[in-house]
Amino acid sequence: MRDSSLHLSPPRVAVVEDEDELRDLLVDDLKAKGFVVTGVPSAESLYRHMSVQPLDVVVLDIGLPGESGLGVAAHLRQLSSVGIIVLTARGEAKTMARALAEGADLFLSKPVDFDVLAAGIANLHRRLRGPATADANAGSRASGQGWKLIEGGWTLQTPNGQTLALQEAERAFLQLLFAHPGKPVARETLIAAQTRQPQDFDPHRLEVLLHRLRTRLKTRTELALPVRAVRGSGYLMVVDASAES
Repeated sequence: MRDSSLHLSPPRVAVVEDEDELRDLLVDDLKAKGFVVTGVPSAESLYRHMSVQPLDVVVLDIGLPGESGLGVAAHLRQLSSVGIIVLTARGEAKTMARALAEGADLFLSKPVDFDVLAAGIANLHRRLRGPATADANAGSRASGQGWKLIEGGWTLQTPNGQTLALQEAERAFLQLLFAHPGKPVARETLIAAQTRQPQDFDPHRLEVLLHRLRTRLKTRTELALPVRAVRGSGYLMVVDASAES
């Protein structure tokens, strides 16, 4: 039976588990409940997947090969607002406390109850999606130029209806600009949305992010993104898109 709370926009989920049989069982069960699910065996494969496909919730096993699930949780929490659920066979209080400290939203011990996991994913999705969707819609209305952020801010829609899926960093960057159309958003504010350690963030990474986003958008839609740098300040969403070449 599909979870009735999923409606028309089911959560996009990645299950990161190196045990093939368990990963397949989790993926199959979640798909049967109506989630959009991808199973991957390692942190490296998760990052590759996230570079091309946005996610709402990541289900992490702690004992992964290479980078541990705790390391992945800490990395994801610095870079995105994705929901994080940690699974582990070690149910000690210290392990749970560390997982939560690293940024996990929910901690479940193995053997995991599939229904509890599905309920946790659905709850995280509702909680994380609500404010983001409201902010994105408010930004697109205020811009007055036909550009919109849809699907909780994970997709950029052009005035002629074409779309581009956004990565976490791009989503965080654009949501702030859409929320303040025609007004510069300070670099410090944009950086704070990218990381929890802004003092270690190179401001030039914003330029690289915008350049790559412009290039992807131009390649896909042949349209120019109506965002420009403001010297000494930050970046702004241009209200009159026709002013952008």
